[in-house]
Amino acid sequence: MSRIRVARVIARLNIGGPAIHTILLTAGLNPTRFESLLITGVEAAHEGNMLDLAANKRVDPLIIPDLGREISLGRDLRTVWTLYRLFRRWRPTIVHTHTAKAGTVGRVAARLAGVPIVLHTFHGHVFHGYFSPWKTRLFIAIERVLARLSERIITVSEGQRTELAGYGIAPRDKIVVVPLGFELDQLLHCEAQRGQLRTELGLDSATPLVGIVARLTAVKNHQLFLEAAQLVAQEEPATRFLLVGDGELHAALQDRARELGLAERTLFLGWRSDMPRIYADLDVVALTSHNEGTPVSLIEGMAAGVPVVATAVGGVPDIVADGVSGYLVPPGDAATLAQRIVTLLRDRESARAMGRAGRASVRDHFSVERLLADVEQLYTQLLAEKGLG
Repeated sequence: MSRIRVARVIARLNIGGPAIHTILLTAGLNPTRFESLLITGVEAAHEGNMLDLAANKRVDPLIIPDLGREISLGRDLRTVWTLYRLFRRWRPTIVHTHTAKAGTVGRVAARLAGVPIVLHTFHGHVFHGYFSPWKTRLFIAIERVLARLSERIITVSEGQRTELAGYGIAPRDKIVVVPLGFELDQLLHCEAQRGQLRTELGLDSATPLVGIVARLTAVKNHQLFLEAAQLVAQEEPATRFLLVGDGELHAALQDRARELGLAERTLFLGWRSDMPRIYADLDVVALTSHNEGTPVSLIEGMAAGVPVVATAVGGVPDIVADGVSGYLVPPGDAATLAQRIVTLLRDRESARAMGRAGRASVRDHFSVERLLADVEQLYTQLLAEKGLG
């Protein structure tokens, strides 16, 4: 019996959760039932990419250069045409798109090509914290139309499902929650690497380390992290603050750190491939975003046993149990963010207990095995609904 063909489309494999998610799905989906193809565009130079992970998993993405994050009518129409021709030739039974741009061109092309099953995953959304009100209304209107072209809309958290239903993107019963899944084993057992990062940075073992792992882009709101860092430094002067990641705001954030008197206390580490080694030495993982889907850095930090402090936005409250595995703070509140970080730095026993609770909560819920089982079950249900099972 021939396998069911699945074409997975993502705008770019830049460093982050969506790229990891799509690579692991392409590599791990039951090969006796499914034949998978990963289609992607090209990331910006400052974003980094996950091609090493793809190669390690023996995933060979089909790259369409015109497919990318930025909106361009000419390139986007060419991408629709390219995908349409590909789908007509390869004849996938399922087209599953990820991220907004791929969700637009991929779903349109799939429907034009007569693909039986089309679905889309929201890893986050741009309905607040990104654009002007008129542009936001336009994107919401577009997504409502695209949802009608989709058998299902998938979100990565229950909170995000509620948000999308509230924006009228689709009826709630058409939106399915499939949490992210990751290979967490190295993070679950990263204690053996403790001390290596401090040695690399020339810091002693008693130096408190607070880190944020995120693209240096506006929606992640590193400005808030730096404002809180200034307040933390007043209470705990030995603390050092690590910014892991890169992006278009790199230079601006370095300037801001100098303005706040944090130049000697902040370390910009760029993109790193040794994340278990990073998390092993962090005392607190912070995240200060205006808007989130399911943030990978919090899942990774919790798997490594590190307590977290994060703004209560998007899908974050679905991950972090306030006062149990970390702390949730109001978005934009630097004083409360700093206070919670200081609490964790001073009460190490409570911090360790929160770290243990966080590790236990993500160990099974965000495993790659659970992700693959959930997606195969969803595909099987959709195939049965279409009489294609």
